[in-house]
Amino acid sequence: MKSALSFCNVSVRYRPQDPFVLTGISLDIAPGERVALLGLNGSGKTTLLYAAVGLVPFDGCISICDVELSRATERSIRDHVGFLFGIPEDQILFPNVLDDIAFTLERRGVPRVEARQRVLPVMKRLGVEDLAARPPHRLSHGQMQRVALAGALVSNPPLLLLDEPSAALDPVGKKETAELLVSLNTAMLIATHDLDFARLTCNRFVVLANGIIAQDGSSPERIARYWYPQTDNTNGQAIRKT
Repeated sequence: MKSALSFCNVSVRYRPQDPFVLTGISLDIAPGERVALLGLNGSGKTTLLYAAVGLVPFDGCISICDVELSRATERSIRDHVGFLFGIPEDQILFPNVLDDIAFTLERRGVPRVEARQRVLPVMKRLGVEDLAARPPHRLSHGQMQRVALAGALVSNPPLLLLDEPSAALDPVGKKETAELLVSLNTAMLIATHDLDFARLTCNRFVVLANGIIAQDGSSPERIARYWYPQTDNTNGQAIRKT
């Protein structure tokens, strides 16, 4: 496999009469590479993730695991992707946590009993094994986030597309989630506002601004200086004016 995810000259607008949200995006992510997708609100981070699995219309070419995304390949491509929505309530659909996570495997043909057994180690790693029988409406937002992430991870996909995975997590939860992601031999594109979480998790940092890629590199300090021009000379932390 040459590339886990490839965008070639991709542009996105939601309707023909709308302005482009993204313009001429070209980006390759290698197998096992962990890439943070950074940018201010409205920069197109979520839109780019949606385009990668055909959830929004686009011009250009997108490939996942060297298979070009099209109407004919859309279903099979999605089976190679673990997707985390920015709002976990949008993807938790079943009456209890265990059934919801296991459905990721069941829709791929894994028998129900086997699927329910295979999800347990993932639930344990994310600290949600005690929530197995609980209905989603009784979960906190942070618990929902971890349950939704378990659903994205359980099939061991070669590519993860994660929209704000650290949102609503406490500091311990963020650290544990970052450590879990780093331990996986999986390519990732992680849309986030959380530069500290990105530092812990990723080895490449891409910034979207005004619908284009404004920065692409391996230095989080360079990204910090891009967002906050005044930084100190030791660790790239922003100097706030008071």
